[in-house]
Amino acid sequence: MNYLKYTSFVYLLAAAFFLYDAYARHSEGKSFWLSLSLAALSVFMFFFRRHFAKKIEERKRQDGPK
Repeated sequence: MNYLKYTSFVYLLAAAFFLYDAYARHSEGKSFWLSLSLAALSVFMFFFRRHFAKKIEERKRQDGPK
């Protein structure tokens, strides 16, 4: 079972949460930069994990079944 295809979407959920947190902190007048940075990091990790999941799938197709 290839769970890498699906676990990368957890990072998008985390990004949505951190964006909401940044908005809430900004509305209260608090510092929101940490939440915004974590949201950006989560989006980066989503694309990073997705890239490597595709790379692993391609390698499996080239090697064939074992």
